Amino acid sequence: MATPTNGGQTPAGPAPQPQPGQSQFRVAAQYTKDFSFENPNAPQSLMQQQAQPTMNIQINVNPKQLSNTDFEVELKLDGKAEAGGSVLFAFELIYAGVFHLQGIPAESVAPLLMIECPRILFPFAREIIASAVIGGGFPPLLLDPIDFVALYQQRAAQAQPQAPVQA
Repeated sequence: MATPTNGGQTPAGPAPQPQPGQSQFRVAAQYTKDFSFENPNAPQSLMQQQAQPTMNIQINVNPKQLSNTDFEVELKLDGKAEAGGSVLFAFELIYAGVFHLQGIPAESVAPLLMIECPRILFPFAREIIASAVIGGGFPPLLLDPIDFVALYQQRAAQAQPQAPVQA
């Protein structure tokens, strides 16, 4: 006898409560917080380019605590494509999510917010940017995967006070 299903729908009602001592990590929401795409030199920028454009992309992760268990994590991507000293297109995207963390050891919260949360958000941000670039008349921009572990380590190293050099 088959077990009845609800067609893959999430059951209505409150989220299951974790048992005492059990850790919980889940995505409560994700959304585009701010997005801008500029094609300032169209239609000239859409003409066949002789040289491969140069891309400059900046990435930043900004977590913010909303409550004892909820955190908003913003993934900010700024990019600009240039060819021959002219801007072909530019974009700025802040894609964010609200993450529920409960029962997570304190030493694990920062790595979770700075590595795993942006890793979850990135594919969605990548798709938004690729679609906007195509809509702007350009070939798709497929951003390479980002090593959020290295970004976290770099940010942690910058936060460490530099010890004076002993001569």
